[in-house]
Amino acid sequence: MRVFMFQAALWCEACARATMAGKLRPAHVNPEDESSYDSGEWFKGPYTEGGGESDTPQHCDGCGLFLENPLTADGLAYVAERLAGFVADPHNGNADVLAVWREFYGMAEES
Repeated sequence: MRVFMFQAALWCEACARATMAGKLRPAHVNPEDESSYDSGEWFKGPYTEGGGESDTPQHCDGCGLFLENPLTADGLAYVAERLAGFVADPHNGNADVLAVWREFYGMAEES
């Protein structure tokens, strides 16, 4: 999934483009040269693979959509721990989010 970075947050392409359409880009920002500005000033990207490998699953800061990013070994362990915690206590997590993570990262459902 393609994502953008803006103000220390990851945004899905739909949210980023909608937000960009409602803002004036600063005059000094050259979107063709991302080194000409900081992501705190304007959107950078798009980047593929949900923004890249991370220690946790990433979600859009605008709408909450899962960004389908790859995980490090620590990230896979994190998801496995969250899934196991949910099995032990169904109040320990969001069932819908955990189901999406389990499916995307190919983790077996525990009983």
